[in-house]
Amino acid sequence: MTPPPTKRKLVVTTAVALVAAAVILVTIVLPAEYGLDPLRTGKALGLTRLSSPPAAESVPAPAAGAAQVPTVEGPIAHYPAAFKTDTTQFVLGPYEFVEYKYRLEKGAVMLYSWSATAAVIHDFHGDPEGGGEQAAVSHEKKTRRGANGEFIAPFPGIHGWYWENPGGETITVSLTSSGFYTSALEIRSDRTRKIHELR
Repeated sequence: MTPPPTKRKLVVTTAVALVAAAVILVTIVLPAEYGLDPLRTGKALGLTRLSSPPAAESVPAPAAGAAQVPTVEGPIAHYPAAFKTDTTQFVLGPYEFVEYKYRLEKGAVMLYSWSATAAVIHDFHGDPEGGGEQAAVSHEKKTRRGANGEFIAPFPGIHGWYWENPGGETITVSLTSSGFYTSALEIRSDRTRKIHELR
């Protein structure tokens, strides 16, 4: 039968264990976990890198008027700048029309709600980049008083609405949208054009 350790042996063993724990704490744990390296052993062993936060991914600021081309990663699309919001109204006299279209890149998203004080002839369409108005693609044609929806641009270009007042009374069309567009183009019945810079 092994005799129990003496009191002196217990004290010595405990002291050695405490010293070993202190050495491990100062040379390994503090540099690796907390970035504290009083003896510079953590740097020598490459442990201080473990306590450093990961470097933030640098996202360059987009140039003025830069294209809002989405980078798709599964169900998420990332854009180089924040989305924009636009609220506007158009007053259409008898038989007048207005077109209002946003510049969107392929795959860019826009949410919208519009309403009219009376039914208007409505055509939601897009003009492909470089194709001219003759290449316009109609997405939806109806006579109605409003719509709420989401649009994902199938090609780069300008996309938006043609609203026409079919009657003899003045009609007001109100539009609110949010999306990854860069500008808007307004075309009136008299063929005047106006570019809207959006914030």
